[in-house]
Amino acid sequence: MKLQDKKIVVTGGKGFLGSYVVEKLKEKGARDIFVPNSKDFDLRERKKCEEVIKGSDIVIHLAGVVGGIGYNRQIPGQMFYDNLMMGAQLMEAARLAGVEKFTAIGTICAYP
Repeated sequence: MKLQDKKIVVTGGKGFLGSYVVEKLKEKGARDIFVPNSKDFDLRERKKCEEVIKGSDIVIHLAGVVGGIGYNRQIPGQMFYDNLMMGAQLMEAARLAGVEKFTAIGTICAYP
């Protein structure tokens, strides 16, 4: 796949993992990379997801509500819901828009 010809969206592209992924995409020749920010795009909302992926060929979903064990213990249900909705809404928007490739990276935090 020639990345230089693709419009790529990387949600969470400014985070710890996402910034590395964006850097590697650029090294592989990607030129058109959009990294949406959470202030402008609430990815729990389908309409915002549709705006983010409009015209894109590849979507890499790395965004998430994160904060470590303490934060997870404070609001586990809210975190689970927010992350589930972001992934589901973005994936459905991408499917409906005919995005060529959709990749989602997830994580889990467990504690006794």
